[in-house]
Amino acid sequence: MKQFHELVVPALELQQGPGRKLYSFAVEGKLLPEFTTISRVHETNGHDIAGYQRPEVLSHIAEIRAYLESKNPMMPTNIVLAFDESVTFEPTIQASGVNGTACPGTLKIPLNNAALGRRMPGWIVDGQQRVAAIRDANLESFPVFVTGFIAASDIEQREQFILVNSPKPLSKDLIYELLPGTRSKLPALLQRRRFSASLLHRLNHDNGSPLKQMVRTPTNPAGVIKDNSILRMLENSLSDGALYHFRTPGTSEGDVEAMLRLLKGFWAATATVFEDAWGLPPRYSRLMHGAGIISMGLVMDAIAEHHQGEDIPTQEVFCREMASLREVCHWTKGSWAFFDGRQRKWNEIQNIPKDIQMLAIHLLTQYEGRVLMQ
Repeated sequence: MKQFHELVVPALELQQGPGRKLYSFAVEGKLLPEFTTISRVHETNGHDIAGYQRPEVLSHIAEIRAYLESKNPMMPTNIVLAFDESVTFEPTIQASGVNGTACPGTLKIPLNNAALGRRMPGWIVDGQQRVAAIRDANLESFPVFVTGFIAASDIEQREQFILVNSPKPLSKDLIYELLPGTRSKLPALLQRRRFSASLLHRLNHDNGSPLKQMVRTPTNPAGVIKDNSILRMLENSLSDGALYHFRTPGTSEGDVEAMLRLLKGFWAATATVFEDAWGLPPRYSRLMHGAGIISMGLVMDAIAEHHQGEDIPTQEVFCREMASLREVCHWTKGSWAFFDGRQRKWNEIQNIPKDIQMLAIHLLTQYEGRVLMQ
């Protein structure tokens, strides 16, 4: 059987904004594995995040496959692919295009790259589960529509993956872990969260960080602290707390190294002061729970505010300032005695606004009482 080394398909080239061209074409779905792959999210060198795809969801693939094998299946939505520069387009007309924007021609896609020891020319940005279902389905043929674009780098592929998938019910944890590896302008919410996600990434990977490998993310599922708890703590401080003073005016960014010195000093002190509660799963320690992390972040802000105008507080300073809290905190056993007379068992504190507020007021009242007595 003759083995083809290039797939040539009729396509339509669409100019969409300066420097961006999209290619729309139809292709046999069974052929997609011959020139596409996925860029699975993973860590490199124990630090950087590479790739951008989530693992295959077998149950979802099975559902799509069952539908494809049913009577008269239809898949009207496009598969979205990012191509490398080995994929080329040749227009069939010399005019500027149909309706001034689109131009018919042929798209040339290399095949059999895997057999030749080369990278596949196409990466799946959207449609991973559908491609897998078509691949596995008991069908001889199933043509699909594809939208492709040329991506110059893995960073560009990752950015497009985030932009395509962020409005969908995709794991936010995955999107947030990918954000530090992007550079281009994103929607406002993701733009703001990119900076806090970058701080989280450093806290979770820097040597010497008290939180190293402790934050649970898609590439670090063994972490004990939920990533969203750390993100909320960081964003509270960035908006009007200790980290705000290190922000660059008019932006959502700032002096990263100064922020990290403060954060590492505080959380190292927290690990020392509350040694018995540190590093345990949240079900055994409310310090590692969302309510504990967010409330302690407000304590960090209060201590830093007390020392405003001085150097960034060191671990030793934070330890001294928090010493009075040791006797009034019940992270792993006993009951909390709150300011309004309420008693709550240690494990009844939940990651909900009213409990976080109650715990934060308790901690801040105790700390500020100590400051007034000095």
